[in-house]
Amino acid sequence: MTGTARARQATPRRAGSDCAVRVVDADRVEEVRARMPAESDVNDLAVIFGLLSDPGRVRILIALLDGEMCVCDLAATTGLSESGVSHALRLLRGPRVVQVRRAGRMAYYSLADSHVRMLLDLGLTHVGHAGQDRLQAVSNG
Repeated sequence: MTGTARARQATPRRAGSDCAVRVVDADRVEEVRARMPAESDVNDLAVIFGLLSDPGRVRILIALLDGEMCVCDLAATTGLSESGVSHALRLLRGPRVVQVRRAGRMAYYSLADSHVRMLLDLGLTHVGHAGQDRLQAVSNG
C-alpha cells in the first residue's frame, strides 16, 4: 500500500444482515474522531437544533432577523400569543440564541450574535434550494 492508501479490514457479517462484508477504514475513523467536538459541545448543539424544531420559535427568530422587537410586536408578527412568545424567548435565552435589552419596563429581544443569523440564513437558503429542487423535479417529471 502507498502512504496515501488507507488500511481496510473486512470482517464477515452474520447471515441475514444487509451486507455480506463490513469494511472499516481505520485511518479515516481516527481522522474523524480526532476532529469530533467535545461531548458537551455536541450536546449544546443538539439543544439548539431541538429549539429550532418548533415552527413558532423559528418564526420568532426570523422576525428578529430585522432587529430587536418586544414581546407584543413579536406576538403580532408571528400570530402566537404573548405568553407563547414569552415562553419561547425564555427557552431561547438559555443557550444564548436570543438576548434581551431592558428599557424601563419594556424588554426588547434580538438575536444573540452573528452566528445565530448565519445559522438562520443558511437554513433558509437550504430550504429555498430544496424547494427549487422539488419544483424542478416536478417540471422535469
